[in-house]
Order: sequence, then C-alpha cells, then structure tokens
Amino acid sequence: MWLRRWLNREPEPDVASDAEPDEAALELRRQALTMTAADAGMAPNAVHKDLWGMVMETGYPEAVATLVAIGDGTTSLYLSTGGGVIGAGAYPAVRAAAETFLAVASRHLDAFEPAAAAPLPAVGRVRFYARTFDGTLTAEGEPAELADEAHPLAPVFQAGQAVLTIVREVSTRRPA
Repeated sequence: MWLRRWLNREPEPDVASDAEPDEAALELRRQALTMTAADAGMAPNAVHKDLWGMVMETGYPEAVATLVAIGDGTTSLYLSTGGGVIGAGAYPAVRAAAETFLAVASRHLDAFEPAAAAPLPAVGRVRFYARTFDGTLTAEGEPAELADEAHPLAPVFQAGQAVLTIVREVSTRRPA
C-alpha cells in the first residue's frame, strides 16, 4: 500500500518546523475538527445544504492518516507522525474528487451519529467525521467491512479512497 511506503520513507531534508512534527500534525487535525463553517467561509448553499466538510482518518501501526476535504476545495492529508500534503485541493483532479467525496457523504449522513468526542482511530479502523452546519457527526469501521458494497458507508469510504489516490498521484509527480 502506497501510504505504508510513504509513512516509512525518509523525511524531506528541506522541511523545517518550530514544532515537533507530530504536534504540528495534531494541531492541523484539531483545527479541521473544531473550526466552524463560518471559519471555513462556508454557508449553506445549493451544493452544500447540510455538509460543509469531511474528515476521514485511518489508523495504521505507524501513524494515523487524516484526510480533510472542505466545501471550498481545501483538501489536505496529514500524518500523525508529521508530514503530509497540504493544499492538494489546488489540483483540479483532487478538488473534483474531494467534491465528489462531500456529495457522496452528504447522501449517507443517516449512517452517522453525533460526535461527542474526536479520538484518533485505533489501528485497523477508519473513522469519518462529517462536518455539518448543525454539528459534527461520526461513523467508523474496519477497511475490509467498509469496502464491502453492502455496508452503508461503502460509497463514502470508496469516495474518500479516490481522493487519497489522487492526492498520492499529484504528490509523487516530479516537476518537469
């Protein structure tokens, strides 16, 4: 799996931060889970009536991968060990996939429940956070069960995986 290879790669030598990488990644995650729709510049509209953002997190033995997609096109991938891809929504293909992720998730909100807290997912678990105009909803499962077409969250999981695939593709391209 590409994400496992990426988690185990050598750090980029030109990346510098005043904070420990895990602290910076956890702060970005915290922001994604606590910002308001107004903070994100989002208000209900014809496209985003209920849902303005999605967070999909996957627990791996090495780290937690946090995918964030906001209705304004902002899309990023954070790793709890530090690093990731910030600003991937600048790529049209990522932006389109993220918009599809949001649209699919908005059609499956009945499979979510109100989020009382936002812990990191356990290893081998995928947790979703649906950022709606009325609050944050959550759902989770194991990747194998979420990949089963019969699972009510399968379309959401598949749409999130499509975003991850495109983020990976654009993040590994070499400049011409």
